[in-house]
Amino acid sequence: MTLNKMINETFEAYTLETWEKKSEESLKGKSIASLSKNTYENILLKPLYSKEDLKINSTGQFPGQTDFRRGADPAGYLSSPWKVAQRIDAENGEELRKKLHASFERGQTAISFHLDKDIVKDFVKIIDGIYATFAFGIEAGNDQAEVLEKLSDLADCDKVSGYIGRDLLQIASNDGLKQEYDKWSEMIQLFDRKMPNLRTILVDTSVYHKAGANAIQELAAALSTGVQHIQELLERGMSLEKILSKMVFKFSIGANFFMEMAKLRAARILWSKIAEAYGAKSEEQKMVISAETSPFTKTAYDPYVNLLRAGNEAFAGVLGGVQFLHVSPFNEPEGKTTHFSDRIARNTQLILKEEAHLKNIVDPAGGSWYVENLTNELAEKAWGLFLKIEEKDGMASVLKTGWIQEQIAEVMKKRNEDLFMRKQSMIGTNIYANLNDHPLQNVMESLEANHALPNNRLSEPFEKLRRAAQRLVQSGSEPKAGLICIGELKKHKARADFMTGFLAPGGIKADASENIDHPKSALQFIQESNLHHYVLCGTDKQYDELALELVHSIKENYPDVRLYLAGLPEESKQAALQQAGIEQFIHAKSNCYEILTSLLSEMEAEVNE
Repeated sequence: MTLNKMINETFEAYTLETWEKKSEESLKGKSIASLSKNTYENILLKPLYSKEDLKINSTGQFPGQTDFRRGADPAGYLSSPWKVAQRIDAENGEELRKKLHASFERGQTAISFHLDKDIVKDFVKIIDGIYATFAFGIEAGNDQAEVLEKLSDLADCDKVSGYIGRDLLQIASNDGLKQEYDKWSEMIQLFDRKMPNLRTILVDTSVYHKAGANAIQELAAALSTGVQHIQELLERGMSLEKILSKMVFKFSIGANFFMEMAKLRAARILWSKIAEAYGAKSEEQKMVISAETSPFTKTAYDPYVNLLRAGNEAFAGVLGGVQFLHVSPFNEPEGKTTHFSDRIARNTQLILKEEAHLKNIVDPAGGSWYVENLTNELAEKAWGLFLKIEEKDGMASVLKTGWIQEQIAEVMKKRNEDLFMRKQSMIGTNIYANLNDHPLQNVMESLEANHALPNNRLSEPFEKLRRAAQRLVQSGSEPKAGLICIGELKKHKARADFMTGFLAPGGIKADASENIDHPKSALQFIQESNLHHYVLCGTDKQYDELALELVHSIKENYPDVRLYLAGLPEESKQAALQQAGIEQFIHAKSNCYEILTSLLSEMEAEVNE
């Protein structure tokens, strides 16, 4: 082939139908549809997306243009980088002041920390020298009025920016909302005169996220809460322009990378639509987003995996177009972080910004048929749920009646089912658990948030099992189950390894036998190990040849021993094995959590402590 011919050579153009045909050939009889996957949002994710999947033309829009799916700023982070808003913890005001100043020297770009009684008392001292230079990113709760009053008395308070926000629906009781909105409206307008660039109205969806909500529920809650704030404040004399200029939306970013990115893009579309319906100008329709990596996805066991989880979530948040970002330190579930964990969390953002150069790009997901389709589907479904909430008299009403809690609880139930069945993997928790792992200490238990919305971490059920097992170890009774390994290693290894991994999430150690090829060697292993639970591990053929003989012999000599079998024999063979003494068949579709709970209970572990 000549050079000229090589330059002009082109690849053959293939149709979607041709691709599907070739793919189905490689799937050996399965259809392309078998590769599709449903999400907790009831959105079907396909293996391939094309131009035809877009119901509306969303690929020709530029950033900074209505509906703002591609971001609020035409130049993206080039002109307005996201704020590194790591929430800083400290024992007292002086320690916090030192930590804040040190953080700003190391890449922090927003003033962000937790408020408590002592911190509020020392607030002025803490922010001295930085309040007019750096933007705030604080969720103030019931301390908002006191903090704003202290801030408004300072020189150059008109230069204060960012947000010190409060979401009234997450704090006030429903019965007192009218009076709370009266006071809140007066406060917002009062401090706006001195600090016009500071946002004070927070729409906090993180409480729904931590209760287990899916992306559609989070978006609908954001819209309905935002609309309620607008309506209440309009009725109290505030202008639409002023209300919108004071609002900031908080989202937690979960583990589903593309879904979370699309969630933020859909949020901007929907809020633009609502603001436009109220008569807002294009510039006023822009949404300011503060995000945090999800506390819901973090684990107490194998906590360094939290570093990877937070990095993935932070990446999705940045590509989704946040303005403020907090990356959770890997030991945040303890409620107290360290210098090391704080530094690594902050550096995660700096790597994304400086090494991955995400500060130099503008909506890289824009135009992706997959991301655009996902964005559109989320927006459409969230809008439908928002309308349903409004039909029920709005967010305050559905919180009071418990309707929204019931909807979220259904999703959380499904999440738990998938975790228990190991359809959903959590490394170090329900899969690849390390029995020698040292968990985070003094992990905070879930608390009931306002309106009985639970503050969950997905891994907690398995962590309770691990703690129960640890209490057994401390009492001198290590939780173990024996593996009766039939035949040579290459035949029993797969199922023995499976059982070792299956037991570990409950803190139960697998004690494997030598090669077992006769009932006598099995009886000897049981006598030497002196355990109460044993699992037969071998191939289906070995089960056919030896399992019944083994079970009969073991039950005859050790009637109190509980026997299990790794794998799922054909239905026609199950009855005989069960009649002989097999308690349960443990296989890939077994409920891992239920079986481990039962085993630990039989080992006299207090699982529910």
